This record gives sequence, C-alpha cells and structure tokens, in this order.
Amino acid sequence: MKTPNHVMVLDHDPSTAKLCDILFKDRKDYALVAHSTSLRDALINEDRFPVNLLITETKVNGQSGLRYTNGILRRNPDIKVLVVSSENDFELIKQAFKIGVHGYLTKPITAERLESALHTIAEEGTALSNDVSSKIISVFREKRYSMLSHRENQIIGYLGQGATYKDIAKKLFVTPSTVNFHLQNIYLKLNVKSKSEALQCLKTIGVPSF
Repeated sequence: MKTPNHVMVLDHDPSTAKLCDILFKDRKDYALVAHSTSLRDALINEDRFPVNLLITETKVNGQSGLRYTNGILRRNPDIKVLVVSSENDFELIKQAFKIGVHGYLTKPITAERLESALHTIAEEGTALSNDVSSKIISVFREKRYSMLSHRENQIIGYLGQGATYKDIAKKLFVTPSTVNFHLQNIYLKLNVKSKSEALQCLKTIGVPSF
C-alpha cells in the first residue's frame, strides 16, 4: 500500500485549518499530520513528522511564512509547497515563486479549488488562482521604457496607477526615500521636474520597449 503524502499547514487562520481537516479526513493519498500557527511550531512539527506537502500563508501571526518556506525547501528540496494567502501583491507572488513554491492560491478558498490545486501539483504543474495568473500576465503586458531601469519602470508604473510614495515603497519592500531616489533619477533621464511631467512625457513617447 502506498504511503500517503504527509501534509503540514502553516497558518493562523482557523478557516484554513478547518478546510484542510475536512479535505484530508479519511483520505489514502494525503494525511494531515500537523497544523502550525507560528514558525516555531512549524520547526518543531517538521522535526516530528516527515512532511511532503506544506500549505502556508505568506504571513503567519506577523511572521514571514515565505521565510520558513525558503528554509524548509533548502533542507528538503523535494517538499511541495502550496501558498494559500490573503495577499495577491505581485512582488510577494514573485518572491514566492523565486523561492520555489509550486502554487499560489488567494483566499477565500474552497475544497474544490484546493483539491484542483493538489491535483495540478501532483502532476508537476503550477497551481494558480485566476486573479494571480491574471496579475502575472498583466505584468508582462506592462509598458517597459528602454531608458528606464527595471526598478524605475516599476515605480513609474505604480505612479501611473495613482499610488503614493508610501504605497510604492510597501509594494516594492523598500523605503519611501529609496522610491524618491529612483524618482529623481527618472526626472533627470526625462528632463522633467515633477511626477505629472514625467507621466506626460512617457505618454508622448509612443510604443515602449518590453
């Protein structure tokens, strides 16, 4: 008889735990061995149980679930990781896949969505929520201006959406002063003196490079 995949959930959200309890109950292919609500719990449970599948939030009680994910994948690269998160910021999604996760679903989730994601991952595919895949596609469709660096393109893109310096800093995981530094470089490259002038200048350039 085939040994079931051992599943650990890392999330402080009781609804996730409840859903997994229901989904994995009495199954032969998966066995829920631990539910951790902190990184410390997860490390303890990792030592106690052989984990094949980790279902994790990006943030767990103020701590980074992705930080723990990075660690467990370094310790055991064969573990499958499915992110189930309340956040769908592109930078966070990019960070998750850079670490090596196998899927990213946004909450609220259903048993059907989770079941589908598990099947996709088992078949060596990548499980994505519709909103996550749409966000990834939209990023590839974003305007890219050749005279600006990758970071400068990101910042000008967010400015065009009406984001503030603080909003941009939060999305890019940098300080507002760093955003301001890049903006000053943008102004110099475009020979303008303000955000509105920069946006207008780029609007008149025409088809950007990608």
